[in-house]
Parts: sequence; C-alpha cells; structure tokens
Amino acid sequence: MADLVAQGSQPTERWRRRLPVGQAIVVGRRSDWAVPWDGQISRQHAELRFEKGKLQIRCLPHAHNPIFLRGDAKDLFEISIGEHFVIGGTTFSLSDERANVSMKVPPPAEEQTFYIEDLKKLRFRNADQRIALLSRLAELIATAKDDRELFSSLANLLLAGVSRATAVAFVSAPNDGLEAEPSATDDLADKSRCPIRILHWDRRRMTGDDFQPSDRLIRESLRNRTAVLHLWKTSSGPEFTVSDEADWAFCTPLPHETNQRCAIYVSGRFTSEVDETTDASGEVQPSDLRDDLKFAEVVAASLSSALENRQLQQRQAGLRQFFAPVVLTALAREDPDTVLAPRETDVSVLFCDLRGFSRRSEQHADDLIGLLDRVSQALGVTTQHILDAGGVVGDLQGDAVMGFWGWPLAQENAPLLAARAALAIRAEFLRAAAVADHALSGFQAGIGLATGRAVAGKIGTDEVVKVTVFGPVVNLAARLEGMTKILHAPILMDEPTAAQVRNYIPTDEGRVRRLAVVRPYGMKTPVDVSELLPPEAEYPQLTDTHVADYEAAVAALVRGDWADAFDLLHRVPAEDRVKDFLTVLIAQHNRTAPSGWDGVIRLTSKE
Repeated sequence: MADLVAQGSQPTERWRRRLPVGQAIVVGRRSDWAVPWDGQISRQHAELRFEKGKLQIRCLPHAHNPIFLRGDAKDLFEISIGEHFVIGGTTFSLSDERANVSMKVPPPAEEQTFYIEDLKKLRFRNADQRIALLSRLAELIATAKDDRELFSSLANLLLAGVSRATAVAFVSAPNDGLEAEPSATDDLADKSRCPIRILHWDRRRMTGDDFQPSDRLIRESLRNRTAVLHLWKTSSGPEFTVSDEADWAFCTPLPHETNQRCAIYVSGRFTSEVDETTDASGEVQPSDLRDDLKFAEVVAASLSSALENRQLQQRQAGLRQFFAPVVLTALAREDPDTVLAPRETDVSVLFCDLRGFSRRSEQHADDLIGLLDRVSQALGVTTQHILDAGGVVGDLQGDAVMGFWGWPLAQENAPLLAARAALAIRAEFLRAAAVADHALSGFQAGIGLATGRAVAGKIGTDEVVKVTVFGPVVNLAARLEGMTKILHAPILMDEPTAAQVRNYIPTDEGRVRRLAVVRPYGMKTPVDVSELLPPEAEYPQLTDTHVADYEAAVAALVRGDWADAFDLLHRVPAEDRVKDFLTVLIAQHNRTAPSGWDGVIRLTSKE
C-alpha cells in the first residue's frame, strides 16, 4: 500500500490519500480526488493507477496543461516510492510512510493534563490568525464528501494552525477496555485487546520514516476524557526526543462518542529560537502549548458535531424505510415514546389496491422475480406519492397500500393532501398505460379516501408493532376502494373528504362528482359516495356539464323521481362506465322507485 500526497504553494493546500490497488483514480479540480486550489489543473486532469509498487500516470486528452516529471512534460509514465510529479503549482509525491501506534514510546519527561473547560476560558495569543483559520471550519465540514475528505481537510487546518506541529492523526478506540487503569502486569497481549485505530494521519514533510503516535498518551486521554500533553524534551528533564520530529505530543478527545471514542493527536518540535510562546530564557514549559491545545480542542468540537450530524443522517436514512419523513421530523423534535404513543386524532386515510396483479401473475409465472420487481415498482408509485404529499404509509400488504394524514402532527388540510396524492397516483398509472412496454403498463389502481376519528401511532403486540392507524375510518376507506369495482370509478371518497375537496381544491386541479348514497355490505350506516376526478383539461371525456347532469340524476334518484334520473343519465357519454351502475338499477325497477324508497342503495357484496 502507498499514499499519494498533494502539496500546493500554501501549507493548507494539501492532502494525503491511500491509493487503492488496481483501481483507476482521476485527479483534477473537480474529480475523484479534487485539487481545488490550483487553477492550472483541469477539472479532470490525470488518471492514476497503482499496481505492483508503481504508480502509473496518464494525462487525460482534455487536460489544458502538461504533467512534469523531473522537469520534462510527460503524457504517460510511472513513478516509484519516493518520487513525485508536478501539475501546475502542485507537487504529487508517492509515499509508503505509515502511521503505527506504538507502545514502545518511552514515558515522558513531563506530563500535564488540561481540562477542556479550562482551555475554553483561555484567550488566543495570536487570535487573528487562529480565528481566520477557524472561520474555514464550517465550509470544510459542509463541503467534505465523506469522512476521509473531512479528516484530510482538518489535518491541513491543524498543521497550518499549530506552527510547531510536525504530524497530526485522528485516532479512535472502542469503549470496552479503556475504562480500566493499566496494571503493572499489562503486556502487549493485554493491551492488544483494545487496539488504537488511526482513522487518518498526515505530516508536514516526508521523512521516509513511519509516524509512531504514543499508545500511552492516546489511551490516557481517551480513558480520562481530557487533553493530555507529553514532553520528552524540557530544560529540567532528559535531553532526548522520541524521533527527529517529536519533542512533544498532545491528545485531545472528541466530545461525541458512540461505541468508539475518538481523539486528535498532534506531535511536534520546539525551535531553538526564542519566540512569543516560550519564556525569556528560552526554556520550554508545558503551558507554552496551551494555545495549540485550545486550537485543537475547537477543531475537535467541530469535528465531533460533524460526525454526530453525519451519524444522525445515516441513522435517518436507514429509518426512512420504516418511517415517513413527517414522522422522522417529529422524532427529531420530541421524545420517541411521546411521538409514537397511540392517540386519538382526526385523520384522512387512503387505501389503494393494485389491479392487474392476478393477470400478471398468470402471464409471468415463469419469472416471479421479474414480476415481483414490476409489482414493487407499481406499489412504489403509491407509497412515493403518499410520502410526497406529507402522509404516512401505515400498511403495505401484497398488492395493497394504506396511507394516512393527520399524525403525528395535526393536519387541517389532511383530506386535501390525501386527494392530491390520489390524483397523482391515478395520473402516473395512466401515463404508464400509454406506453406499451412500460414496466407499469397493465396495472391500474382502485383508491378509497375517508376522513374521520381514529387511533394512530405505534400499534401492535408486545412482540410485533408497527406505526399505523386503527378505527372505522380505515375500514371505510378499504370499503370505498372495493366499491371502485362496483361503481367503475378509480377514486371514491366519503362525504367529509368530498366536502373539503369541493371547497378548497380548484376545479383546474381536481373535480368532485357525487355518485350515490349507498349502504355498504355488512355496514349499518349509509355512505354518501363521491368520485374524485382529474380536471376537465386532463379528462375531457367527461366535461363539467356532464358532471352536473350526473349529479342532477343522483338528486332525482334520491328523491324518488327515477324516470327523470334515467333521462338525465342519458346525457352523460356512453363511455362513462360509472353511469352504468345507476342506469342498470333504474332499468331493473322499470324506472320507478321501489316501495319504501329512502334514497339509499343497499350493496349485496363488498366488491
């Protein structure tokens, strides 16, 4: 394995990245490995491939400037460990230096612990420079594509902000094993049970030697959750250094932790010159590095927030399969037990059944995986439009989907949201039907919408629970969906939902047609059923005049004037299958209302 180190003209223009073996990597201003600081580098400038200890470099055809190797322009060449090439003002070096946490680093000549709260109270001595660097933190965190890029950017910032630092590492260790104090009998085997992992590292200059952070220092900082400084060279202690680049090192932990504790490790050297960070005699004191420790602590706090936020985003991404966005938003604001607790609320329920599934099953019995994929896509249309309209998917069974609105937050416009989702579902299936080889062609959807009181939340048994809604309104929505087969209408609504749509959805978005007053099979309460239609511009087969004629026919039917109802129905186009239900009913009774007629049609089956 080897690293590629890019170094621009400024100290902060730098990164170190591990080269994957055999994989092509593109370097450029906007590419796999971006070099945004150098305007002489094209967006995609060079392709790199590391194999058998050699790095092959190929200049891409559209690169504006040449690649130089030992002063000569080259289009295709390879380099070995320790060699470099140049593009514009940036040098790219191939390095096999490694960072290995070492338990062989001797005890320090002097140690001091700095509590984070005490560091926060300190004032920076060179505040302008520190603040200028720290002002870049938000942008670096926001623009980093992944943790690797984030660590690389923050390593550069630390090297620029801690002028005497020679190397930086981001380290982590599992919680298990850190709490116990090391005993005198601890050996390498005992300590290996809790290994220190280096997440990323970098150093100011290439030395050819491995970087060896102190295992003792890192463990002490992580175990005690404090910033710890080790000095191996002081005026009062032994005159030795751990290596040519380390007179001192400090480690500061990140506040955020899960099952891992993380920290920033910085090592460096003292210069021989007297400067503002040493006393007048030139003697080195532990307090001389407080500024650097405070700077690293601010970076650690910002990195901790970024990692915590990224972890939350990853967790939410995983939960999106189980919770609707509206539920995730509520969970982020309140206690989950409070949000998910079942409670009574007003909801609008959408029940959608996929039609064409049985026929497709017969046709594709020899390709069940392909059928499953097409059915999943068809169900995905429904679930996506429910979620897009701010709803919750309460159930998904076989070829049916149930969604609802009005929970976890009250939604006064819940009927309108449900209606818009239903119209969007119908429109998408119609578009698919117009394309012969479309994956969704051959599928249709029957949709029932109902509004009323229900219990919503985490419902189930001690063993199995799900976020859903329970109550008569759910059953009514399912019954309305079943009635779409009887009435030949794709979308049916109960009266509370229809009233809201009539009052608040403009006719150029959706229309309502009252169909009949029915008593569903097995139910005692009559239901005033209406159809939700697309606007006339999208569904010109049924004009607003036709809708008015049909509703006039329903009014005549309810009051018992069946002959008038029959005449009005004949003004509706023959291709409108919805009118068939009433036309047949009236014809069967010789256009005369039966004795005791109360305006309610009794259904003899669920479908």
